[in-house]
Amino acid sequence: MGIVSKPENATPILDRIDNPEALRRLGDADLVTLAEELRRDTIAKVAATGGHLGSTLGVIELTVAIHAVFDTPRDKLIWDVGHQAYAHKILTGRREAMASLRQDGGLSGFTKRSESPYDPFGAAHSSTSISAGLGFAAARSLGYGDGDVVAVIGDGAMSAGMAYEAMNNAGALGQRMFVILNDNEMSISPSVGAFSRHLTALCARAPAIRMDVAMKKAAALLPEPFRTGAARARHAVGALTGNSSLFEHMGFSYVGPVDGHDLPQLLTILRTLKDAADGPVLIHAITRKGAGYAPAENSADKYHGVGSFDAETGTLSKSKPGAPAFTKVFAQALTDEAARDTSIVAITAAMASGTGLDLFAKAHPARMFDVGIAEQHGVTFAAGLAAAGMKPFCAIYSTFLQRAYDQIVHDVALQGLPVRFAIDRAGLVGADGPTHAGAFDIAFLSNLPGFTVMAAADEAELVHMVATAAGHDAGPIAFRYPRGEGTGVALPERGVPLEIGKGRVVRQGRDIAFLSFGTRLGECLAAADLLAARGLSTTVADARFAKPLDTRLIEDLARSHDALITVEEGASGGFGASVLRHLAESGQLDGSLAVRTLTLPDRFEQHASPAVMYDRSGLTAPHLAEAALNTLQKKAARNNERLLRLASVI
Repeated sequence: MGIVSKPENATPILDRIDNPEALRRLGDADLVTLAEELRRDTIAKVAATGGHLGSTLGVIELTVAIHAVFDTPRDKLIWDVGHQAYAHKILTGRREAMASLRQDGGLSGFTKRSESPYDPFGAAHSSTSISAGLGFAAARSLGYGDGDVVAVIGDGAMSAGMAYEAMNNAGALGQRMFVILNDNEMSISPSVGAFSRHLTALCARAPAIRMDVAMKKAAALLPEPFRTGAARARHAVGALTGNSSLFEHMGFSYVGPVDGHDLPQLLTILRTLKDAADGPVLIHAITRKGAGYAPAENSADKYHGVGSFDAETGTLSKSKPGAPAFTKVFAQALTDEAARDTSIVAITAAMASGTGLDLFAKAHPARMFDVGIAEQHGVTFAAGLAAAGMKPFCAIYSTFLQRAYDQIVHDVALQGLPVRFAIDRAGLVGADGPTHAGAFDIAFLSNLPGFTVMAAADEAELVHMVATAAGHDAGPIAFRYPRGEGTGVALPERGVPLEIGKGRVVRQGRDIAFLSFGTRLGECLAAADLLAARGLSTTVADARFAKPLDTRLIEDLARSHDALITVEEGASGGFGASVLRHLAESGQLDGSLAVRTLTLPDRFEQHASPAVMYDRSGLTAPHLAEAALNTLQKKAARNNERLLRLASVI
């Protein structure tokens, strides 16, 4: 079974819907038809562009129901995370623009405030919706806005501590807001932990919908002491039957579980709650990721993220075979190291397949820990493992590692614990855009005392860095690597630990020196070729380490070249800033050397292909060559001015 079948000779209702106001004029029977058309249209749109399909298919009926009952955008609808929102985009005036989804200049793959008034809050990271929604609700109570707030949060996102912090606060404040828990038992990796088991138990022992908010409303009409007695009785019955939920203990009215694909039921429930609610309400909706599209439902990751595909059959477009991906190289290298060292363990935050650790789990299941979408906990958990004498490798995307910075500082660095950080998705990542770019880890890790920070120039270097980290017990150590294919270099049979703080010269020259940190090394070599055509001899060096710096290498390059250009796939304040500081402290910034640091620009680079993004950022070979020439020219101009000043004095 492929695409949902379309009724013959049916006039597409979706063609008449260019905003939710038009949707709200439909009868319930037409809304059911609209949901079927919306599912087909979403599949067709994503088949053409690629993107996050399964999560949106799981909330088609929820999307229609919410927009039918609530007055968006006056009522604030917040998706957590935003890749559930493709159908929402289609219904909110962006249907035609879906052809540009995740492409240069096109629609974001997530919700984005600057894209539409129907996106009140940007959401590309997980577990933020209840906090943001409570902010809108609290602002409403102070006279800023007058609409309702609806937050749709996945069960995977509910594994993060921030969601519970928000619920605790929401229950205490008592502000009216609606949280819809989209329970599909599947985030990117299968949902894990005690909370997932709690949801399963709720589903198993709650045969009927519990309309707590309606019961509370009715009880409020009773005189005292009957009103208090009714509340106590309601809680007592819940405790006796085992139907009391965590959410109720946190101050929410709990409604559910409900069938998230039964649109008539959803409409009835949401209308009732909209009329009756006077505090925070949680609706527990059971959905299926990829619902209504067999290829997605039968896929291991439910078509979480896909390239273009054949909509009828679900057959994914085949990419040309190339070099192995950095992620796979890391995973294989770590798996091999763990086979030789039983103290090695691996930690991921709900990204087993994304980080490659599903491969590690197959070989060493007892030493693989998926902590859920809980980066903060994952880092401190790794610190505990390290304190116990094990060798934890904490594999987290650069952009998600930011969420655990406090734990990195206080629980790892301050105690000097040898946690190994494998930082995937370093640099610019393409279609996922600025929310997923790994721009800041070089700077925020290099500032921490006792940290060792590495970046792999190619996949062979990555294998060596895994071995280096495995053998490093002197403190925390991190190595970063990008998304996508490697350079195609031959891989070593086994990694060899690198000397800490030592780089390497890849090509020797005399006029200009490129000092690269990370995978821009290939662009530096290409830039050296361009400069050679201009008669300039160029040294290309691979720093390998941002901390500790190879100060001897830096000083040698500074003494023997007219210009030194540092290159990194990170924001300012990182590797280049450390090099400048060392040159200044060692007295080598005296005018005889021209220095320039090339980093990512001081902006959030919008989504496009990685090649386009790096071109816009000025980090491709032509840009590097041009920067080197400009640096030499400015140095020559300064020297000429100095000579003219001296001549005028003489």
